[in-house]
Amino acid sequence: MSGTDTRRATGDGTRQPRLAHVPAQSTAPADTTYAGIVPMSLRTVHFVMPGGVDDPARPSGGNAYDRRICLDLPGFGWQVRRHTVDGDWPRPGAAARAGLARLLRDLPDGTVVLLDGLVACGVPEIVGPEARRLGLAVLVHLPLADETGLAPGTAAGLDAAERAVLRAVPAVVVTSDWAARRLVSHHGLAPERVHVAAPGADIAPLAPGTDGVSRLLCVAAVTPRKGQHRLVEALARVPELPWSCELVGGLGQDPEYAGRLRSLIARHGLEERVRLTGPRTGAALDASYAAADLMVLTSSAETYGMAVTEALARGIPVLTTDVGGLPEAVGRAPDGGVPGILVPPEDPGTSTAVAAELRRWFGEADVRRRLKAAARGRRAALDGWAATARSLAGALGRLRHEPRKAA
Repeated sequence: MSGTDTRRATGDGTRQPRLAHVPAQSTAPADTTYAGIVPMSLRTVHFVMPGGVDDPARPSGGNAYDRRICLDLPGFGWQVRRHTVDGDWPRPGAAARAGLARLLRDLPDGTVVLLDGLVACGVPEIVGPEARRLGLAVLVHLPLADETGLAPGTAAGLDAAERAVLRAVPAVVVTSDWAARRLVSHHGLAPERVHVAAPGADIAPLAPGTDGVSRLLCVAAVTPRKGQHRLVEALARVPELPWSCELVGGLGQDPEYAGRLRSLIARHGLEERVRLTGPRTGAALDASYAAADLMVLTSSAETYGMAVTEALARGIPVLTTDVGGLPEAVGRAPDGGVPGILVPPEDPGTSTAVAAELRRWFGEADVRRRLKAAARGRRAALDGWAATARSLAGALGRLRHEPRKAA
């Protein structure tokens, strides 16, 4: 998508947000989620996750997904044995490599194992040999080379390692249709081995907001890929508007970037209007959402975008970049309304486009009404986490029945 106008014209002359991809909406009644699932005995899956998955100081969509799946898979016939492996994944040191190798080596032949891609995809020399005797599935939250700020040689090495791992295992699980298409095309995977288990959303009370327009919220770890610098640059272009913005997210993943972001905020004189709050969870995060009038996310790469659906689960419209799986997360309300605005992800156009859309948000009451109505409609149509667990359980269940195929 090119240019800054990502909306389509309608018959009455207004402009509607448009999506490059419109996901199918679930039409199943809520009470049929568990229909046909009567687990007489639970099978076991060993779930290998990075250390820190439970650390409240390091919240992430991937960690939240992993934790929730552990809770919900038993409802679909799978008990979960959790294993956390400390290390600087996906480029671990010798001790972390040895720990992962020992963990997999000690599992009996035929054991079903789900590996978080952050742990698995950088170490094909460990995962590949075990794929010959274990039922391995790799859960890819983000392709390794998509992380922003990697040196070209590092990105190429991680990409090659990931390709080797994903071609070796019998099943790959991803979090969006976009991610499935991307991995099949980029790594040459057999499409039938790639399974989508999109993140669910817990419907929350409608956010009352602040005054209906002025409180902006960004929920994302403070890293170059999440692009908070683009948001700050956009806000600096519209100082005349009565906005305030809260940036909620971990500050420890890339301290250098967090420092540059603070300097950028200070350089534009926005210290009183842009708040870096650090990570929030539980009631504190709920309070941030409850006060928000508009969710803003300016990422350069996303496989889905759980913060987007968390906002929509509260009826909060979103303004986000048109990249990766974000259009799927934004989705549509059952009546076709789009609960958000998508802007180009490329610098420097992103900041200009976000600033332009903020002027529309503040200046056009009809735009706000339309987006809020669509957000509430989308809220009612969001799939829950049971749908995620059901999809993942289906992928795991095929491991022991599918013949092994080369990629």
